[in-house]
Amino acid sequence: KKTLKNKKILITAGPSYEKIDAVRFIGNYSSGKMGYAIAEELADRGAEVCLVSGPGNQTLSNKKIKLIRTDSAQEMYDVCVDIFKKYDAAIMSAAVADYTPVKVVDNKIKREKNNLKIELKPTKDIAEKLGSLKQKNQILAGFALEKENEIDNAVLKLKKKNLNFVVLNSLNDKNTCFNSDFNKITIIYNKKRKYEFVKKQKRIVAKDIADHLEMEFSDINKL
Repeated sequence: KKTLKNKKILITAGPSYEKIDAVRFIGNYSSGKMGYAIAEELADRGAEVCLVSGPGNQTLSNKKIKLIRTDSAQEMYDVCVDIFKKYDAAIMSAAVADYTPVKVVDNKIKREKNNLKIELKPTKDIAEKLGSLKQKNQILAGFALEKENEIDNAVLKLKKKNLNFVVLNSLNDKNTCFNSDFNKITIIYNKKRKYEFVKKQKRIVAKDIADHLEMEFSDINKL
């Protein structure tokens, strides 16, 4: 059923690569599988989907999904901030680097006997910026990857970034999160309102997330 027909939704997925020199970068193990699965599910429900993807090998089966490729956190930030106002909702599932090198060397850094020191600076927070831009008729959801004080940290992220809901992943759950075909999530609206799910394939997890997005659209329509 095309339950999201006429809705325009922005998704981010995958890692960011923060350049050190001409051949090296700082990154993480994110495969982008979760974000791509969400994009496919929302498109199957009739939504007009734009997927802003970091580097990776994932492909899309639904050719109607608009794909924008980015490499760095700054590139993804610039794209999302520029187009967010055109969308009814956004789901930030990308694992964007928190830090990036202050200085990028144009050439390849040669190995020396002494230690190499790389100064890092914080990247711009995409979800927080979109939260500040969000209008009453827009929905913004984010992901939180935690290892300790998981619920508390996720709720803090929810409030700080003005999210409608946050999808919590735990590093304590084996064979989930990065590079896995499975995920185990908790969808959180506040400390008292949260929904825990069993471990499932990411394509099925995407359906759970899409269901909650539809719930949010229903709440907006009631206003």
